[in-house]
Amino acid sequence: MKKRTIWIASAAAGAAIVLSGAAVAFATTGGFAGDDSDPSDEASHLRGEVLDRASAAAIDVVGGGTVAEAEEGDDGQSAYEVEVRLDDGTSVEVRLDSNFAVLGTSTDDGDTGESSD
Repeated sequence: MKKRTIWIASAAAGAAIVLSGAAVAFATTGGFAGDDSDPSDEASHLRGEVLDRASAAAIDVVGGGTVAEAEEGDDGQSAYEVEVRLDDGTSVEVRLDSNFAVLGTSTDDGDTGESSD
């Protein structure tokens, strides 16, 4: 009976060490593999009616696609920035003013199409 108790205690201690190491690794790497989101950016993500209106304006200007990200503008010129992923895999960033008018677009290869609207 004593050997069984020692074995169980050793297994429990080993499991605790492994789980502690996994918790430290999870905390220091910022989460699960492939999760590259930055929690500090959460405040700038668009929500509600603003998200709906910005998404509709961006999809309309690029002619379709799926919104991958929508956030407040950080370039000092645009109020909103919406990233639209097209069916061919291209990403287009659409910059909008506070009235959801298009200020310009840029593709993932760096081309810029400025709008005069």
